Amino acid sequence: MSALLSRITSNPEICGGRPIIRGMRVRVVDVLDLLAAGLTHEQILKELPYLEPDDIKAALAYAASRLDHPVLSA
Repeated sequence: MSALLSRITSNPEICGGRPIIRGMRVRVVDVLDLLAAGLTHEQILKELPYLEPDDIKAALAYAASRLDHPVLSA
């Protein structure tokens, strides 16, 4: 998992510091939006040929890691 997450970077000079794929101007949220719109991995790679299959997996792993937190109830 950490190998995948190492593909996710952020730089205040690129996309306002939002999480991006391997220092490129492709935000994690862009990949997630394409998946949510129903595109397959193959379609995304065709649309964004500079991405690699592990970049898509990394975006999903990053999103999952950000959502994995305990919920406190009253």
